[in-house]
Amino acid sequence: RGISSEERPKRPLTAYFRFLKENRTAFRQKNPEMSNMELVKKIAGAWKELPASQKQVYEDARKTDWQKYSEQLAAYKAQLTPAQAAALKEERRKRLAKRRSFRAKREMTVLGKPKRPRSGFNIFVSENFQESEGVSPAAKLKQLFDSWRKLSNSQKQPYLQLAEDDKVRYENEMKSWEAKMVELGREDLVRSRKQRSKKNPAETEMAKASSHESKAKSKLKKSEE
Repeated sequence: RGISSEERPKRPLTAYFRFLKENRTAFRQKNPEMSNMELVKKIAGAWKELPASQKQVYEDARKTDWQKYSEQLAAYKAQLTPAQAAALKEERRKRLAKRRSFRAKREMTVLGKPKRPRSGFNIFVSENFQESEGVSPAAKLKQLFDSWRKLSNSQKQPYLQLAEDDKVRYENEMKSWEAKMVELGREDLVRSRKQRSKKNPAETEMAKASSHESKAKSKLKKSEE
């Protein structure tokens, strides 16, 4: 039978998260005006001030649940065939990679990393999306995709020029941002010289727009399926 990673036994909560789960409602009732982040900080402060004897109660509960978890996990793994084990391992790898990607994007947002430059096609879509025909976003995108393909090179030129200007904006903002990252000790976020080097002059903005068109077309096919 097919086995999903959802059937895998769940890790037990840590002592702190047990305390958080048990007391969140009470703290919320006493502090209804607080935001979720403020509330969590308040609970974390209460946990730090909790006597060691009371913390031990939560730690003992964690140890008991961990023993049960270990037994359930062993039974779960024992029922897997080699193929199922390999499939679940790959599923877990993809899930963790997706989670790391999300965290990395969130960190870049917090650090104020400049937004990547838009292509001419992207700018055309953003300027005409509201007025385009179509009852759904996918239908609107399809209509705009068809309209963009029918434009002549001279009609596309204003959008391609805006894209070039946006690329200059991006490079300037990135230089300032990377200098700030170096000051903060985050050289790991600074692009290498190879990444910063200019691309082949033969690669025009029209080629980039064509790439975005292909991506849009792919999305449309998926939405129609």
